[in-house]
Amino acid sequence: MAAGSQREHAKVGPGREIGVSYFRWAFAVLVALLPSFLKIPFYRLVYRYQIGKGVRIGFSPLLGVRRCRIGDHVRIGSLNLFYRIADLEIGHHVRIGFLNVFRGGERIQVGDYATILRLNTFNAIIEGDFMEPAASVLDLGTGAVVTTGHWLDFSGSIQIGAHAIVGGRNSSLWTHNRQRARPVTVGCHTYLGSEVRIAPGVEISAFSIVALGSVLTGKLARPRVLIGGNPATITRDLREEDLFLVTRKTRNDMPDVIAEALLDDDLKALLRQGSASDRENDLMVQEPVNDKGSR
Repeated sequence: MAAGSQREHAKVGPGREIGVSYFRWAFAVLVALLPSFLKIPFYRLVYRYQIGKGVRIGFSPLLGVRRCRIGDHVRIGSLNLFYRIADLEIGHHVRIGFLNVFRGGERIQVGDYATILRLNTFNAIIEGDFMEPAASVLDLGTGAVVTTGHWLDFSGSIQIGAHAIVGGRNSSLWTHNRQRARPVTVGCHTYLGSEVRIAPGVEISAFSIVALGSVLTGKLARPRVLIGGNPATITRDLREEDLFLVTRKTRNDMPDVIAEALLDDDLKALLRQGSASDRENDLMVQEPVNDKGSR
């Protein structure tokens, strides 16, 4: 299809090229309206997308996505938009909610068991004019979570570590100023609170918590710390109760071997202790209550 389109563009000139692009996008929207059991075989046969088993995709158009690989048992809700992405890779058991925009970039990679809720924008400048070459890559690690209403500019690349959480609402991560791009890195098992602002070039260490409203610049290399303020600094080391918050599973259906893959022995023990307490509480809730109100 791409080769045929190029031949047609060469024959009829740029005006026709724009028309063909609109036609292809309109066709992609019509395909997105199909139910999953029809659109997924169509994507496989016509677009040559690699899509695993047990996948469900709502009305979420893929416009100008050149290469696409989707793992097994992925759920993508409705009213998402995937636009002009060179390489899209979504791992196994990923959950994507609704009204998210994924725009531009050389590569978007979403790791296994990652979760993206709603109203988020993942944007890379298309054909950016930077002083130095910049890779536009979005890498969401295994079990990573992006909640609601966040803006992630990955024109200069963003890496969100495994099991990290962009939590709350309305945080923004920026990787470029007017003509210069620098990557942003968020370490594994790190939690960002609401309304966080991250400047180009920021690096946040693993197992950290960033307080709501913080404004981050530069590199914060020490792990297991609380970060806060404007400009943000390390305020203290994390306590045991804090570490449990960043080590517990981001998804209940995630296998333990994946949840514990990056944990040191002391953190594994902490996680297992918390998981045992959760199971005990679940059993107490499930116990029947007699007529007198006692268990």
